[in-house]
Amino acid sequence: MAFHIKNPETDALARKVAALKKIGLTEAVHAALAHELEREQGKPSLVNLGIQFCRDLRAKGNPHQGQPADKAFRDSLYEDT
Repeated sequence: MAFHIKNPETDALARKVAALKKIGLTEAVHAALAHELEREQGKPSLVNLGIQFCRDLRAKGNPHQGQPADKAFRDSLYEDT
């Protein structure tokens, strides 16, 4: 299947990579795309990042040290000073 690069800057980048690695254009584009796909798939999802953040935050906290979150405490957060 034919693949045509219409962007001159992208074409120049592909040609530079191919020349540096001494490979053909198709192989250069294939290697770059395979590398990018591998890099993206290796990243944790935003959900997993959020879960890990919550776990780390919980591990740092000490629930026995803080104030009770009763009505009086919550009301004190909104008092005008």
